[in-house]
Formats: sequence, C-alpha cells, structure tokens
Amino acid sequence: MITYQEFLATYENGLPTASGVESVVMDHKASPEYELAVIADQYDRQKNATIMAFKKYIHTVTGASIVDPYAANHKIPSNMFRRLNVQRTQYSLGNGLSFQDKAVKDKFGKEFDATVQKIGYAANIHGLAFGFWNLDRLYCFRLTEFAPIYDENTGMLMAGVRFWQVNDNQPLNMWLYTVDGIMRFTKKNGDQSAKALDTLFTPYVGIVTKTQADGEQITGGENYPTLPIVPLWGSELKQSTLVGMREGVDAYDLIRSGLANDLTEAAFVFWFVNNVQGMNETDKSEWLDKLRKTHVAITEGDGSGGGSSVTPYTQDVPHEARTAYLDRIKAGLYEDFGGLDVHTIAAGSTNDHIDAAYQPLDENADDFEYQVIEFVQGLGELQGIEEDKATPIFKRNRISNQLEQTQMVLSAGSYLPATTVRKHLPFISVDEIEEIEKELANEEVARYRALEEELNAIKAEKTATPDQPAQLKEQTEQPAQQPESNQ
Repeated sequence: MITYQEFLATYENGLPTASGVESVVMDHKASPEYELAVIADQYDRQKNATIMAFKKYIHTVTGASIVDPYAANHKIPSNMFRRLNVQRTQYSLGNGLSFQDKAVKDKFGKEFDATVQKIGYAANIHGLAFGFWNLDRLYCFRLTEFAPIYDENTGMLMAGVRFWQVNDNQPLNMWLYTVDGIMRFTKKNGDQSAKALDTLFTPYVGIVTKTQADGEQITGGENYPTLPIVPLWGSELKQSTLVGMREGVDAYDLIRSGLANDLTEAAFVFWFVNNVQGMNETDKSEWLDKLRKTHVAITEGDGSGGGSSVTPYTQDVPHEARTAYLDRIKAGLYEDFGGLDVHTIAAGSTNDHIDAAYQPLDENADDFEYQVIEFVQGLGELQGIEEDKATPIFKRNRISNQLEQTQMVLSAGSYLPATTVRKHLPFISVDEIEEIEKELANEEVARYRALEEELNAIKAEKTATPDQPAQLKEQTEQPAQQPESNQ
C-alpha cells in the first residue's frame, strides 16, 4: 500500500503526477483487501466463486485426470451471504437515523438515510467503505472503486483516488481527492501512461457570483478544513464478513449441489446382463461410460454354465445424512455470524424468548453501530456540528410480540409522561412522535374551540327573553278589581 508520504514524493512542481496517481490505483487493485472485496461482491450477487468454478474429474486408465463428460454438474449457489449481511445492516439502519435535534438531520439532506445504508452494507461485506460529503449530499465510495491513501505515521486517511472503467475497451478514469481539492486523470485504452485532465486542483465548494450582465459565474472556491471523505469500518475487526464465512457457504453449496447431481445421475434401475465374454481394461472403461449413459451393463458369466439372463437392480440416493448436515451448517452459519434465524422462533413466543434469540444479533449490532457513530460524527465535523449533537439514535428493526409489549407500556402509563409512553410503544418510530404530538395538540385546540362555542351559545340562549304580548302587559299595569258590595 502506497502511503501519503510516498505519494507526495511523486509530486512535481507542487502538483500530483498522472503516473503517481495510476500507481496508487494499480497498487490498490493488487492488494488482498481489494481482491477479497471483489470475491465478496460475487457472493453478494449469488455467484459464489467456489461452486461456480466447480468441475467433476475422473481418472482414465492411463492415469490422467479429465473432466467427466457425463457427470451432472448442477451449481446451486446459496444466498446465505447476502441474507445475513442485509439482516445485520438493516437491523440497525433499516429505520433510518434520528438525532435529538431535528435540525441536525435536516443538515444531512433528504437522501442521507438511504446513502448511509449503502455505505453501511458495503462496509460489512468489504470490511471498509467511505462516505464523500459533497456540499449538501453524501455519496458512497466502495472499496472496489476507491483507493485510500493513509498517513504512514498516524494512519489517518489523507487522500484517495476514485477510479472506474466501463469495460476493458474504455478509458480508466481516476479522480484524486485531497485536502487541496480534486484533480482528474485518465488513461485511454492502448496508452502506455495516464495523463492529467486538470492543471490545478478544483475546490470542493465553488463560489458563485451573480451579475445582471453576465449572470451566474463561478468566481472562486474553497475547501473543507479536512478531507471530506470519512471511512466507515464494518466492525472492530476491520475485515470483510466473508472471512471465516466463505468456507461454510461453500460447504453448504457443494453438498446441496452434490445431492442434486446424484439425483440426476442415478437411474434408480440398472440392468446387468450375465454370462458374457470377458473384457480387458479398455473395455471396462468403455463399459463404465456406457453404464452411466444407457444404464445397461454387460457382466461376465458366473461359471454355472447357465444361459444369459437380465437382472434389474435399484439404487437409492442417500439424502438423510446430507439433509441433516445441511441443517447443521446453516445453523452454524447463523450462530457464527450472529444472525437471527426466524425459523427458530415459534409462533406466539413471549418477548423473553424473542429477546434471547436476538442476543447474538444485538451484540454484533453494538459493534457495528459504534462504527456508524464515529462515521456520522466525522461527517458532522465537516459541517461544524458538535460531536454530541451529531451522535445518531438507532431504532433497531426487529420482530417482537407487540401485543405483549404494548400492554406492558400502557399498564405503566399512569406513572409516566405521555411522551415517554409514546416513545416506548413498539409500532411508533422516533420520527413519528413529534408529528403525533402536533396532531394531538391541534385536535385539543379544535375540541376547546368547539366547547367554547357551545358554551357561548347556551349562555346567549339563557340571557335573551322574548317580548311579552301588549294585552298581557296592559293587564299587569291595571289595579286589581275590588269585589262588589252587597249593599
């Protein structure tokens, strides 16, 4: 690996050379980390390298080994590698990242969660990935397309070259990223050496000036205080998850494919013909080939002097032991990787049983999430966000007995604030709580206004009295009549 100090030694007149940049790329592509990342991509695409290259050989009478032309060669690559890595990544990042201050999340852009998932997944399968912060958006740089340049004394990432090539007939594009800016290089197909496309570094942040005469023009630029590329390791081991897992996946694929091959090659009924003349070594080889093609064999006589006879034989393919071993390999892969096999959780299990099944996945998630925290804090530093404010909050994507968990939270609701109760309900995410509280507040205001209007209507009805009839009014104003005297 070429260090930063060694790379600076290739500079001429204070600028990087095309040959120096190309050397960084070629050295990176020859590294064990890059080669392992390429193989990991094959397993990730369900093109498992070992089973795809598998061939069945036979030994001839001359002692040579040749590919068996009649052997079945089913290749059944499993999706175990991708399944387990998706589970580990999405368990921590599937619901996105949250922050105590919602304004911090807004600074990272709308596509932040999706890009972090891409970087996190690449970090798991490759062992390392990179995030490039480009003014207001995050980009994912995979180890198969980015050659890092580290300081030989501190081990910090000081620069790097992103490279890509559409195919072998197209140019090799190389972009150098340093704290001074970006420079572009290329090497066309057939050329002996690369060449620079830029004569100076291009700043990361362009300064745009707008005038009435000329419109918008880039009149300057500035860079970040540090390199705007932050590494993300998949775990504290700093290695691909394919390490240690590849052999188990290969064994699983080979046994499953071998069982399919045996079922194809087995005829279930072989016909053996007795009491025929003998054969030499060449005849025996041809006899074996014919048996496997036609499932009919000619055998020598048994010495009894009897006539020729035809006898059928059946053959059962052994599968019980292979099926059991496949189950053991699968269980071992989940256990060693720290994954959760949902088939081990019975329907109706309590949360205690579910939590116990999640324990290995939780332990590995803790390791992974610590790496993500350092990564996000590094991105926040580029934007001037304080470390404590840039610390993300994870909501792990897990199954649970939601009815049991909901009942437990609601039973303690009288002792807790309403916001705390909502935070612990299993079907509500952290990002939803603020919106829910706003809707509840609006509903409360609406109910208060409706009640106030109703009370005002009742009050007005009680204070308002209708006019009395004129005749009744006159009667009330006349004095009461006196009874007539009998005299």
